[in-house]
Amino acid sequence: MNFNNTPIDWTKVHNLISSANRIMLTTHENPDGDGLGAESGMYYHLKEIGKDIRIVNYSPLPDDYNFLNLDSIFESYDKSIHDSWIENVDLVIIFDVGNFVRIRTIVDAIKTYNLTTLNIDHHPHPEEHPFTHNVVDLSAAATGCMVFDYLTLVSEKPIPKESYLGIYTAVMTDTGCFRYSNTNQKCHEIAIQCLEFGVETHTVYQKVYENSTKSRMRLMGDLLSNLHYELNGNLAWFIITQDMMINANAQKSDVDGFSDLVRSIQGVEVALMIFESNSENCRINFRSKGNYVVNDIAKSLGGGGHAFAAGALVSGSLDDVKKIVVNLSIESLQNKINKAL
Repeated sequence: MNFNNTPIDWTKVHNLISSANRIMLTTHENPDGDGLGAESGMYYHLKEIGKDIRIVNYSPLPDDYNFLNLDSIFESYDKSIHDSWIENVDLVIIFDVGNFVRIRTIVDAIKTYNLTTLNIDHHPHPEEHPFTHNVVDLSAAATGCMVFDYLTLVSEKPIPKESYLGIYTAVMTDTGCFRYSNTNQKCHEIAIQCLEFGVETHTVYQKVYENSTKSRMRLMGDLLSNLHYELNGNLAWFIITQDMMINANAQKSDVDGFSDLVRSIQGVEVALMIFESNSENCRINFRSKGNYVVNDIAKSLGGGGHAFAAGALVSGSLDDVKKIVVNLSIESLQNKINKAL
């Protein structure tokens, strides 16, 4: 089954899921609201219909999303704990991954036990993808929208409120609280239905966006004091070093949203973050206001993503990566500016 940005036959997807008894759900490392919300949305449906179901992610659950975990449904992968269960899994459903390798060591378990995989995503994937089944909708604002479509079609009972909570979280976060250009009528219709089924949308917003740690604030102050502007301010870039993280006593989750913040500066069309993961590689994150595509830059660095929100993991020291990525970004954006003139 391969619906790679082609019309999706959810009945075929349903037949596949229905035929599986033991199902594992997972998403990319450093998970966000879309991946976690999609998992949660699907979990409660599958639990209700009697599936042997677990959510096993590579990364721990970020504190901001603990409200999705009242039933302790999110687990962080530990080979010694999980493999005895995983080896008999009938189907692995992977959400919002962008790239198979972003589930990290869970890839090894999937390959070791030759597990069947179903990718549900709104990121682009090549035709030569590694999944057994691939379901991609580039027009979906969030993977959570796709879960909503599936549950709306197949649910014989009312969709559980807990599923709606996950779906709303996915849609809200991946549309930037319905502010980004990917926000469409369907997003608002989903939000309305979530409200009707009791989701306290204001509480979700507060948990995700009004819950910053003091460490995050310290780190934000450091980076805002050291912003760099290029191309008459069209490009703004910043670096987060390991020393900055240590000095602020910050966690990886504290970095989330910084690129969006910098993009919001007047005159900035593209924001670029270079995050020093360790001495050997850096995580790159691009955000565009919508006038200039950035996923082509990410792809040239071995990454990918949406047209206006993309990233990559680049090997090398911080100094080396900075030179390569900043120069490449300036060149690419300058070419796009020239074409637009």
